[in-house]
Amino acid sequence: MFLMHCPHCGELRDEEEFSYAGEAYIPRPAQPEAVDDATWGDYVFFRKNPKGWFWEQWQHTAACRKVLAVKRNTATYEIAGTWTLAEAKPMYLADLDREVKA
Repeated sequence: MFLMHCPHCGELRDEEEFSYAGEAYIPRPAQPEAVDDATWGDYVFFRKNPKGWFWEQWQHTAACRKVLAVKRNTATYEIAGTWTLAEAKPMYLADLDREVKA
């Protein structure tokens, strides 16, 4: 069990108050009408499952019910931080850029 900070409520809360909502920032196809079934299948069903740092979405189901972005290490459960989705997106894009250059 771990504690998470809710950026909307401003409090440190028990993990049981939150629900996992999957991988964060999955890009939707730019032209959905032009996408084939295989691409839609990848978009809807396939997700990353890395060992290490990963951007996730969680919902604060026991309080404000808002969705937040969490950067969490999937091997150690260490949390680097929690942000609103809008606040975290620039950091996510910077991480993505670093992965591409490496």
